[in-house]
Amino acid sequence: MPHISLPEGLPGISSGFAFRPETAKPMRELAHVLLHGPNSLSPAERELIATYVSSQNDCYFCQTSHGAAAAAHLGQNAETVIQVKHDFSRADISEKLKALLVIAGEVQQGGKHVSPASVEVARSLGATDVEIHDTVLIAAAFCMYNRYVDGLATWQPHDDEMYRAMGKRLAESGYAEPSRVTS
Repeated sequence: MPHISLPEGLPGISSGFAFRPETAKPMRELAHVLLHGPNSLSPAERELIATYVSSQNDCYFCQTSHGAAAAAHLGQNAETVIQVKHDFSRADISEKLKALLVIAGEVQQGGKHVSPASVEVARSLGATDVEIHDTVLIAAAFCMYNRYVDGLATWQPHDDEMYRAMGKRLAESGYAEPSRVTS
């Protein structure tokens, strides 16, 4: 049961967004730029970063919805998403993305945990300053989004089909529009 009176029938962050649309707008816009906008990292790679951080934060809604979006970008390849969440070092992803996930994990622990050595490894594998910047910002933003979702004790259904549909919609349309997902 949510800690405050959130709109019923809206899962996860959608209920917080509906409760306070004026704060939802910039949060959606940031997610859209980071995960869906033009970037040298693919949308799948950026969704995998969001999924990984959300799994490390144990946020069911965010790791499942963004994992579904990553899977949609990967041609419904949920196995890669599962690998990234459990042991990205063995996942079928680029070495550069693995290095960026190390940085994302350091951010998840605390911004001061990001080490010069991790940044140098990512650079040596071809990561640009923009990709490193965006990895740090995706990780930091998802720590906020995860805490927002879980801090309000939002409704987080365990409905795989709902998350697959949500992931498909997010992969196709992004985040700038208000969520219309209901259960």
